[in-house]
Amino acid sequence: MVAGGGSADFNPSVPIKIFSAGAAGCVADLVTFPLDTAKVRLQIQGESKPLVRGQRATYRGVFGTIFTIRRTEGARGLYNGLVAGLHRQMSFASVRVGLYDSMKQFYSRGSENAGIAARLLSGCTTGALAVALAQPTDVVKVRFQAQVRLPQGGSTTRYAGTMDAYRTIARDEGVRGLWKGCLPNITRNAIVNCCEMVTYDIIKERILQYKLMTDNMPCHFTAAFAAGFCTTVVASPVDVIKTRYMNSVPGQYGGAVNCAFTMLLKEGATAFYKGFMASFLRLGSWNIVMFVSYEQIKRGVAKLQKSLESSL
Repeated sequence: MVAGGGSADFNPSVPIKIFSAGAAGCVADLVTFPLDTAKVRLQIQGESKPLVRGQRATYRGVFGTIFTIRRTEGARGLYNGLVAGLHRQMSFASVRVGLYDSMKQFYSRGSENAGIAARLLSGCTTGALAVALAQPTDVVKVRFQAQVRLPQGGSTTRYAGTMDAYRTIARDEGVRGLWKGCLPNITRNAIVNCCEMVTYDIIKERILQYKLMTDNMPCHFTAAFAAGFCTTVVASPVDVIKTRYMNSVPGQYGGAVNCAFTMLLKEGATAFYKGFMASFLRLGSWNIVMFVSYEQIKRGVAKLQKSLESSL
């Protein structure tokens, strides 16, 4: 993000931002993927057969879910879908984060002091573009995370591997299957991107403007933590609907809206905040790792580029 204060002389190119954002997204996924898997399992729990009173849920709490998956499926179960997740970040984070400043400049007509409207439009635009590009990777990632892996057999997995998942979905469900849930995902990521990018951008800018911190890791950590919390509160209901719908078998729901109504009727309003703590822990930690990594990778790549140019 373009920030005031001590970073006025630092203005990396768009390709550097795109590469740095994709790389930082991958780093963040590697660190937080078990939390994301726990979030997905908690969100889909009760989907096929709602829990009756007195019945013990399979997954209870974030760390309880992680422990259960580790005990019943092994450590690999926590990283189901990681390859698709890394595919997603290289195409998704690189667009929605790497192009944010460019969009902000476009909507503010080159002004250095972009207003809130320009920032919100930038977040919506890059979020929608990123989903349009990366949706198949998100579908495969969610399905792998929802897939229970039993080390000793007893269940049939849906897909043998990541590339097999892409091929199988395209063959059995058509190209539309790879973009299943695209509309709710665009909605979700427009919300997420606005909250995440705009909150981070504004808080970081104000911290530097009032000289509360310098443009370094503590500043990035504070802005990223706030962005993660705000995003989780606003985006959790859409995230649950997106996860349920993308993981559903053909014909289970008439659409994203039907999925939402089905959840409301069968499980009540609290279903929209299933896995909230997992979502917050994941989004908060993901934001911290991603934004801190992004700022450092961006600076490192820019310095390397300058060093190579000066040596030529």
